Amino acid sequence: MADHQRIHPVDLEAGRRPTAPLMPGGSFRSDKGDPAPRAGYQQQQQQQRPRGGQPGTGHLPPPPYRGAPPPLPPPKRRRGGRGCCCRFICCIVITIVILAVLAAAAVGALYLAFQPKAPRYSVDRLAVSAFQVDPTLTARARFDVTVTATNPNERIGIYYEPGSDLGVWYGATRLARGALPAFYQGHRNTTVLALAVGGQVQLGSSVVSALQDAQRTGSVPLLFRADVPVRVELGSFKLWKVTSRVKCDLVVDRLMDVTGSSSPIKIKTSNCKFSLKL
Repeated sequence: MADHQRIHPVDLEAGRRPTAPLMPGGSFRSDKGDPAPRAGYQQQQQQQRPRGGQPGTGHLPPPPYRGAPPPLPPPKRRRGGRGCCCRFICCIVITIVILAVLAAAAVGALYLAFQPKAPRYSVDRLAVSAFQVDPTLTARARFDVTVTATNPNERIGIYYEPGSDLGVWYGATRLARGALPAFYQGHRNTTVLALAVGGQVQLGSSVVSALQDAQRTGSVPLLFRADVPVRVELGSFKLWKVTSRVKCDLVVDRLMDVTGSSSPIKIKTSNCKFSLKL
């Protein structure tokens, strides 16, 4: 009987397997090559590559540079002229306000110290010396007027200066004019003044007709007006000159066809008002 042959597997690579390591220990070299020269080559290629990246070359452009935003410009300085002008105007306004407050305080103190009261005036008597109207409608008139002026103040005197203007009016027609004498009226004083006013005026036919109608009714309206420059004395201090205006609305019983010398006429009503014209 034939001997059976035994087949034993043989490792063909065993003879070719190296007994020593391919690379010494501590080396980084592999079958793909040395990584250090490969990295240097890649860095050199990146340096030689154009930055912009052209289409079709297969290279991507570098990412955009994003640096820090530029600093904001400094705020513009406003011109100093406008600020100076505003400050100047504010100073003027504040000064005016302060002066107004001081003036008001001074006026208030003077008012409390002197307690001023308005003078009083009245027309007590009116006499017609002459009143004639000629055919040309020219009127010649003369009146004798008695005026009473009263100063009720205890510490205030009144200087009546020259340059006064007195007048007797019928409507818008001035019949006579005169003047007040200059004098000084002391504290708590009452002065009676006898005044003569006269004049000549051209009347219209309508004015003469209205006078005749009023004469028949026994009520002739007249206006006595006086503009007198005065100075007020506070203690020993004399203030500036102002104009004292007195208006007296009168109603008399008659005016025309008055006979006799200085024939008095009856004053039915008398209402006088006083004001200052600065």
